[in-house]
Amino acid sequence: MWRQEPRWHRTARQLHGYGRGIRLGTDCRTQWRGVEKVTAETVISFLETLRIPEGPKAGEPLVLAGYQKQFVRGATADGVMIGVLSIGRGNAKTALSAGIGLGSLMGVWDDQPKREIILAARNRDQAKTAFQFVVGFIEGLSEDEQELFIVRRGSKLEVEYSANGGGLVRCIAADGKSILGGAPTLAILDERAAWEREKGDALENAILSGLGKRDGRALIISTSAPDDTNTFSRWMDEPPPGTYVQEHRPPFGLPADDLESLLIANPGSAEGIGASPEWLVAQARRAIARGGSALSSFRNLNRNERVSTEDRSVLVTVDEWLSAEVAPDALPPRDGPCILGVDLGGSRSMSAASFYWPQTGRLEAVGTFPAKPGLADRGAADGVSGRYTEMHERGELIVMGDNTVPPGPWLAELVKRLDGLTPACIVGDRFRHAEFSEAMLAAGLRVPFIWRGFGWKDGSEDIERFRRALFDGCVQVAPSLLLRSAFADAITLIDPAGNHKLAKGRALGRIDAAAATVLAVAEGARRVAAPVRKTRTPVWA
Repeated sequence: MWRQEPRWHRTARQLHGYGRGIRLGTDCRTQWRGVEKVTAETVISFLETLRIPEGPKAGEPLVLAGYQKQFVRGATADGVMIGVLSIGRGNAKTALSAGIGLGSLMGVWDDQPKREIILAARNRDQAKTAFQFVVGFIEGLSEDEQELFIVRRGSKLEVEYSANGGGLVRCIAADGKSILGGAPTLAILDERAAWEREKGDALENAILSGLGKRDGRALIISTSAPDDTNTFSRWMDEPPPGTYVQEHRPPFGLPADDLESLLIANPGSAEGIGASPEWLVAQARRAIARGGSALSSFRNLNRNERVSTEDRSVLVTVDEWLSAEVAPDALPPRDGPCILGVDLGGSRSMSAASFYWPQTGRLEAVGTFPAKPGLADRGAADGVSGRYTEMHERGELIVMGDNTVPPGPWLAELVKRLDGLTPACIVGDRFRHAEFSEAMLAAGLRVPFIWRGFGWKDGSEDIERFRRALFDGCVQVAPSLLLRSAFADAITLIDPAGNHKLAKGRALGRIDAAAATVLAVAEGARRVAAPVRKTRTPVWA
């Protein structure tokens, strides 16, 4: 099965750590106004003086895992103002940031007076989680130290510290209220991916704009956002200068219960933090059995993948698609009529085609990109590294045209791949009617064209016919990186009546080959199911 090298592991060799976005210093030193330069080991040493406030190991000394130490070193490196951490649920990211907040409150590495630490979350209840960790760490200190704190649990959740210049921890909810005028020395933005877009962005901007007043820093932590357009995803994908990014996200398209990739998203599991590997695998298999939103939620929260959990489900699971793959020499022959499914791309997007022989179940697919930009640049922009280049080397992806794929020559090239065979029909999107007509005329094709829509009506029927054919073993294809990638990104949107239509699981996903395959297989299924008309022998009166 195709595997992409994890993003955090690729960049570790470049940045000497798990993160990306800046080049780390060799001694991991940071400069906050009011103190001398201190090493990140000062922060780590303080954290390991604390005691675990809750859970099976409550009361034991806090011992940081390797990935936690790496985040501390990266987030406190020289020149860094914002540290971003994306990791699966239950890996103690909130507890880690709360411990850093407590050290900042106590002035362990920052002795400027009246320090201000902000704990921000989508709502008050979520902010309370980080607040409770701060309070729990305080309760593990000596009685003399505890007397220096004032904890307020009323309408405002606050912790005040009276020694070493004093400080205050405040809980803030992203409810639209302005905090302009604040001057935080440290801000912790918890579960940033779950914040409401407009209110969350407004709060984030207000917090970050105040950091510069006192050389403050921010820690933005969360599980993965559901899509690439989320503000938290943009922090990961397009980190501005002065940002340290540490992301634990496995490759796309792997089974939900794949242990190796589960441990990428949950590095604490191997070090005794959070859920055990056995529990993760068991939960993954339960989610696979339930499917739908249960599987999407598990992938998003526990596997840290960018998968939406609202009104969506995968088109087919990775395991269901892999059941259709056979060795190239075991493919059925090209017998009977051939159905050509076509998804004509836009000005710069991929065009894809699938050839399907319904009598034998044989399926072939090919994708096409224009020459500009190159495949390597496209892969970098789409977040898939060298995947397009690998597809091209395997013969699954071709390049045609300069800035756009010319429809006429492209259709002619597709017909050449049939080695003299003529497709029984071509199936495509009805909204591209004019372009298809011109392309068929330019290619000299005189075959029936069947128009299908990608909305709820035609789309739901085609998806159901495709799934039935796949599950019944009526689709057989050689291992194809193009199709694996497309089906990994393909989801379905569900309306209140239970109808499905095809959609992308992520904004930069390429599902063109999946769309063409659904069209071709669904039309083939209709033809197989159609009753054979019997001709009557003429009778002379």
